[in-house]
Amino acid sequence: MILKLAIIAGDGTGPEVVGEGLKVLAAVAQLSGFKFETHPLPFGAEHYLATGHTLDDEDVSGLRRFDAIYLGAVGGQPNDPRLAGGVIETGILLKLRFDLDQYINLRPVKLYPGIETPLAGRTPNDIDFVVVRENTEDLYCGCGGTTRRGTPQEISTQEMIATRFGCERAIRFAFELAQTRARKHLTLVHKTNVLTYAGDTWYRAFEQIAAEYPDVQHTYHHVDACCMYMATNPQVYDVIVVPNMFGDIITDLGAAIAGGMGIAASGNLNPDPGSNNPSMFEPVHGSSPDIAGQNKANPLAAIDSLAMLLHETGRIKGHTPLIEAGDRVNIAIQKVTPRFAHKRLDRSGYSTTDIGQMVIDAL
Repeated sequence: MILKLAIIAGDGTGPEVVGEGLKVLAAVAQLSGFKFETHPLPFGAEHYLATGHTLDDEDVSGLRRFDAIYLGAVGGQPNDPRLAGGVIETGILLKLRFDLDQYINLRPVKLYPGIETPLAGRTPNDIDFVVVRENTEDLYCGCGGTTRRGTPQEISTQEMIATRFGCERAIRFAFELAQTRARKHLTLVHKTNVLTYAGDTWYRAFEQIAAEYPDVQHTYHHVDACCMYMATNPQVYDVIVVPNMFGDIITDLGAAIAGGMGIAASGNLNPDPGSNNPSMFEPVHGSSPDIAGQNKANPLAAIDSLAMLLHETGRIKGHTPLIEAGDRVNIAIQKVTPRFAHKRLDRSGYSTTDIGQMVIDAL
């Protein structure tokens, strides 16, 4: 298998952190014995400002010839009026997730050695779980609108969409994932006491599917209780499955307790082996235009996203060398992170290229 990757380096520091990720890819490919091809694509805020083009159906169709998409970061200067209204987020990120049916957003929440957590006294043994966020429904569907805009009688609505189909495939993925982990424990997070329609659809699907996985312990938490537990008792979680909007919120809380956005990786997955829709992998942080081109950005989240890309693409495609390569990169990262003890990830004194080389050396 030759791994074919679409590279959307994006804006700001995106090209710098992706560049280090690709160096790591070259090193691990040589060690693990697989070949790859990379195809750079221009999409992002800078491309939009220069051309007026975000992403169209033809662009999305072209992406289907790749095995995966590796994304750096997209976004321009804060408060740029030309980018108002989420034009980049909806025109690129959400379009890719929806059009390529990337219905799982996978967010590991794992405290690495040497990385500081704001939770006093917590160690890597206490913070080690995965959030499975449904990625194509809920409030992000765009159902709703505004009438009488700009008047005192303005009315805005945005509807939460939950289909049995969408809930079930996310829940089933989460049970399958929980089965592969040592604890074999899954928590559904929602707000069923208030969101009685959407919450009921999720809860009934969860309980019915649970019967197919008797070896996985399962439980339910309200989303507000989940936020409390993540901040005070994070070791209660192993795998969490959650709808889109609540997932967007709790995964950023998860990133914070695991050391911050600078270490957070993510995957937007279409995990169906027969699909020709590629998955997309990206660091959670933004494009940081204030330090772009200065060799200051920490590439660890981008490199860890590459590790996810290799592992998950290998799993979906049934290609064991990719799985092993992804695990190898993740282990190398955890050999590097102790060097950040008592340092800030974004002000460590190490350059972007220094950190990339550290990971390659650790391989």
